[in-house]
Order: sequence, then C-alpha cells, then structure tokens
Amino acid sequence: MYELKTKETDASVLEFIENIESERKKADAYRLLDIFAEASGYEPKMWGTTMIGFGSYHYTYPSGHSGEAFLAGFSPRKAKISLYFATGDSERDHLLASLGKHTAGKACVYINKVDDIDVEVLKELIAQSIRFLKKTYPSDQQ
Repeated sequence: MYELKTKETDASVLEFIENIESERKKADAYRLLDIFAEASGYEPKMWGTTMIGFGSYHYTYPSGHSGEAFLAGFSPRKAKISLYFATGDSERDHLLASLGKHTAGKACVYINKVDDIDVEVLKELIAQSIRFLKKTYPSDQQ
C-alpha cells in the first residue's frame, strides 16, 4: 500500500529556517512564517524535511486513496519559494491574477521573493485555501 512521504514531523521549523544558506531566502522564510501564521490561525509544523505547513485535514479521493495534508504552506527551495494552496478552487485563479510576480503549477505557486507579491492577496489566498479545504473535506479533527 502507498504511504505518503510528506507527513507532519516534530522537526523544528525555526531550526530548518536557520539552516537556509541564502540570507535573503531566510529573511523571506521568516516573513512568510508570520504571514501564514497570521492568515491561517495555525502554528507552523514541518511536513517532510522541507515544507512548512499550517493546519491539517484528512482527505479521501474517489479512488479510495486517503491521507493527511496541510491546509496551506510554503517551502523556501533553492531556486524559488514554493507556496502551497488548495487545488480545484476556482477562487484561486482569480486571486492569483492580483498576486504579483509568480508562476503557478497545479498545486504550487512559485515566487522569487516576498517583495515581488502583494502580501494582502497572499493572506487572502491562504484564507481562501483553508475555507475551500474545510468545505471540501469536512471533519471534526480540524
């Protein structure tokens, strides 16, 4: 049976950020930590070795595959910063149009630095992602 590689861990978020080599990326990671915590209302947790997630939800797909994932999060990768929001939400594209300089994949939004984006739009993206996931995957565990 398939087992998720990206799970919540007990690793220190602050220790992870302190080990980022690029000073600019480290500063952006601290800014994002504050932004995501404020917008989500959740404490940051490490998911896997490189992702910082906020909140969690349990999902079950029509295929029967199920698991736990974070409601919103980010990862300060070497090339770009990855921002994670819900997929399948039509509101996401509308908000992304106002975000600022970014590229988007199916699940990730990529930015070079926080100064390239509108932080207020980012906060709304985080809040919208959480609302969408809680509505899509209702649970008493949230």
